[in-house]
Amino acid sequence: MLHFPVTAEGPGETERPDAEKLISGDPEFTTWNLEESDGLYCGIWKATPGKWRVSYDEWEYFRILSGVSVLTDAEGQEIRLEAGDAHVIRPGFSGTWEVIETTTKDYVIRL
Repeated sequence: MLHFPVTAEGPGETERPDAEKLISGDPEFTTWNLEESDGLYCGIWKATPGKWRVSYDEWEYFRILSGVSVLTDAEGQEIRLEAGDAHVIRPGFSGTWEVIETTTKDYVIRL
């Protein structure tokens, strides 16, 4: 079995949500892409507090490592995500992502 430590080291790639997607706050995202191959991405993502609109064309599995976020679908159903929680977002999902407390997650994305 292959095993390696998953850590967020170095500066990572930093960005913010597009202005038309931003609902509140001034969230900043930092991404450490640890693996990228044939439409598969794995890594660590960190976001500071704020709320923005999301729309997924891809499939994503993630596990919250720290912090608190709320994912809300287009119908208004909320999912509170805290350290230790895992979730799958499927293509076609739209709604909002709100970071209540700075959130760090590991992820696997399949395009």
